Amino acid sequence: MEELRNQLLQQLDMSREIDDQEILDCIDELVLKDGKDTPLTITEKNRLRRELFDSIRKLDVLQELIDDDEITEIMVNGYQDIFVERGGIIQKYDRQFSSPDKLDDVIQQIVGQCNRVVNEQIPIVDARLENGSRVNVVLKPIALNGPIISIRRFPDSPITMSSLVSGESLTQEAADFLQKLVVSGYSIMIGGGTSSGKTTFLNALSYFIPSAERVITIEDNAELQIQNVSNLVRLESRTSNMGESLEITMDDLIKSALRMRPNRIIVGEIRGGEARSYITSLNLGHNGSMATAHANSAGEMISRLEMMVLMGMELPLPAIRRQIASGVEILIHLGRDTQGRRRVEEIAEVLGLEQEEVRFHTLYERKGGALMQTNSLLHREKLKRAGL
Repeated sequence: MEELRNQLLQQLDMSREIDDQEILDCIDELVLKDGKDTPLTITEKNRLRRELFDSIRKLDVLQELIDDDEITEIMVNGYQDIFVERGGIIQKYDRQFSSPDKLDDVIQQIVGQCNRVVNEQIPIVDARLENGSRVNVVLKPIALNGPIISIRRFPDSPITMSSLVSGESLTQEAADFLQKLVVSGYSIMIGGGTSSGKTTFLNALSYFIPSAERVITIEDNAELQIQNVSNLVRLESRTSNMGESLEITMDDLIKSALRMRPNRIIVGEIRGGEARSYITSLNLGHNGSMATAHANSAGEMISRLEMMVLMGMELPLPAIRRQIASGVEILIHLGRDTQGRRRVEEIAEVLGLEQEEVRFHTLYERKGGALMQTNSLLHREKLKRAGL
């Protein structure tokens, strides 16, 4: 494989633009010539053809994994070890990169497509692939066992709420209830652990946003797949680039979005001080805004918001809690079961402040494996105004 790849590179004229068909024609000639010395089956020839093309034009050994709809996570631990998650189970992949240099080439190809930089001075970077998959790269000297790539692969077609219902992530009753909340303009926070399906669930919820509204999405890396909204503005943060470009933070984008006449602001994931600007936007009349955050329960989501607001600015805790209680209305907590299936674990309503504490009560809770309604929604004013 490596010998054929070197021969292919020698034949191709890299000084000009080469189309895919010309590369495939050269590969076919090499495979045909090599087959005279080493007999190959049709299957082996086709696989060799694809691997050679992927190594030149695409992401080498990773391309086959990225094209596999069943794979949800790809983990590269140095050039020799690749692991994948399929059906919630992690297993080792039977292929590897041909050399550390080839892995470095793939990394630079990925980050270069996003106008990002990663090197020894900037050893950590977030990026994305053309299909929207999320990529995180960590290099030496931070990564001791070689370059690390983590790829979160999203479905090519957005997952709908009906598919989540059929997959038993939630019940049809709960899905219908959430649809009414989105249409009516309740502000929603989605929380959960790593790889619990927060972005996927946010995408599914966004389908219920009335199509006539103006929506602005704000993300570190553009991953959201908002459907059914024509007046859509997508904003993405930017890291500084070795002095060539200034950093544009999530907080900068939220503040800018407030001047762009949005009906709703959707934040892919709140991680730090931008929480203050987002909570402020909820209190300025942007009904129906939504965001995700890491949390281990609905209650912890409130604590996480408090902490992240404090990261942005030192404010009295009672003032922060008042803003959260008046801005956030619905909490949705996601989790994974022992088989790795992503599920809605709890839906809660924020009731307000009581003795300087943000109070909420559970509306739906998973009991004995089933999502059951436990309480009724108390604040129904928006539902009534929407005629629901």
